Amino acid sequence: MLNTMDSLVLIVDIQEKLMAMLNQGIKEQMYIKAPKLTRAARILGINTLVTEQYPKGLGGTIEEIKAELNEYRPMEKTGFNALMEPGYAETIKSLGKKQVIICGIEAHICVYQTAAKLLEEGYEVFVLKDLCASRNKVEFECAMDLLKSLGAKITCLEIVLFEWLKTAKNPNFKEIQALIK
Repeated sequence: MLNTMDSLVLIVDIQEKLMAMLNQGIKEQMYIKAPKLTRAARILGINTLVTEQYPKGLGGTIEEIKAELNEYRPMEKTGFNALMEPGYAETIKSLGKKQVIICGIEAHICVYQTAAKLLEEGYEVFVLKDLCASRNKVEFECAMDLLKSLGAKITCLEIVLFEWLKTAKNPNFKEIQALIK
């Protein structure tokens, strides 16, 4: 089970030009749900890390996410596995969290390779299926199947939010619940 004390959110490459390549329905879902995740993490005091794949060419993280972060300090990368970037594995380790909630674009490339490495490193990885995307549905589904076979937990935003809350008596319940209404 997820808990706020052990959780870390990792948003992988939800960038302007990558979003533009997605089909309209998936794009709309990402624009709506990604800020909800970052806002909930902020409310609950959960660290959120952001990566950007070659931002000079693909643009920065979408404004809807940036607006919900306490601090916007993206980790620029060119490797598909974020942990290949110098110092990034150490940054994650220094936070002392065991559970990584991961989402982003493209599911079958950067999300997959980063999540697979996190699993290899002993983290419990929760992949937000409703906050991951690929340009192609077959590649997206393949990534979800592969990650599940490697031991990742395939989940969705509302499951994560309510696992973090545990009970309607949580002092942040109403504020988090308002995000999904």
